[in-house]
Amino acid sequence: MKQVYQEAKEFAKSYIAPYTDQTDRDARFPEESFKELGEKGFFKLLIPEEYGGFGKGLEEHAQACHAFAETCSTTALCYMMHNVAVMCLVTHGSDELKKRVFTDIVENGKFMALAYSEFGTGTHFYKPEMATEVNGDLTTFNGKKSMVTSASHASYYLVLAPSVEEGKINNWVIPLEAEGLSFEMSGWQGLGMRGNSSCPMNVDHVTLDSSYRIGAEGSGEEQVFNVVAPFFITGLAAVYGGTALHMFEVASSHAVSRKYPDGSSLAHIETVQIHLGNIYKQATAAKAMTMEAARAGANGEADALTKILAARVFASEAAIECGRLAMRVGGGKAYNKALPLERLLRDSYAGQIMAPSADVLSVWLGKALTGQMIP
Repeated sequence: MKQVYQEAKEFAKSYIAPYTDQTDRDARFPEESFKELGEKGFFKLLIPEEYGGFGKGLEEHAQACHAFAETCSTTALCYMMHNVAVMCLVTHGSDELKKRVFTDIVENGKFMALAYSEFGTGTHFYKPEMATEVNGDLTTFNGKKSMVTSASHASYYLVLAPSVEEGKINNWVIPLEAEGLSFEMSGWQGLGMRGNSSCPMNVDHVTLDSSYRIGAEGSGEEQVFNVVAPFFITGLAAVYGGTALHMFEVASSHAVSRKYPDGSSLAHIETVQIHLGNIYKQATAAKAMTMEAARAGANGEADALTKILAARVFASEAAIECGRLAMRVGGGKAYNKALPLERLLRDSYAGQIMAPSADVLSVWLGKALTGQMIP
């Protein structure tokens, strides 16, 4: 994959677009798209070459997520979380764990998901309430995760749980087939992102040996802030930037094709031109900020964190504003769901609340800009 963004765009036309409407209408996980993502190699984008992957990084991650979101926000979001989970293994996993999971991804098209959020901690997912009991090399987990994207469809779930070292946490991989793992599939009734199957996950006396722990004992917080945060936050910026650009494409196409009896189009109305200009400005600004943040993060630049935080907050808010304006351009056809703008507007609202929420990230951005500790 040398031209990740373009390859992802072409993939989306053939293997994501045909299922996008059904994904939203039926609140159905895009199984067909994910099967093809595995077969076409996108699941191994960030897996190192020595394990059969492409060995790409933060920039390619952002490019793929943005390209997919320009067709389907739900698919992009679920794919983004797989990449974040992969990077935790890439940076902290043992060779044994990497071989076990990466082989399944590369050879069998399996994928990963994040199971971090809990009912008691909400957007502060890095403070888990999950209970653990250690007996020699075995750890037993009990608890309930609140919103697990790709629930029951992913083959591996990353779970944060308390460490035996007081005040610290661990990051674990729980396989789908683990005894005691179950999902409340009826618990997801999302306003938008309806196909992401983000339902509760019950962890009832799930027991794993230490080979399923990612990294050294107590290293979970380090992973959250040094790996999960940059890849997750950048990925979300890409998802919502892509959603905003999708809105522009739909609104502008409708404005040009909507004809009046005299032969003029909706695009000839100055108010519509202003709306389209504002949508385009915000959508392309979100994309530019995201790609610049990914570049800075990939190169370890000093201001990478502030750029990543700013891009995520801006893209999330821009998508909502683009949706508001695009619905005006679409008018009755958009309101009556003859255009996908209503769906995209609903998808965009997830961006402001998804952990860490836009409010939390805005505080983090202020702290980062003034040299304070995060969180």
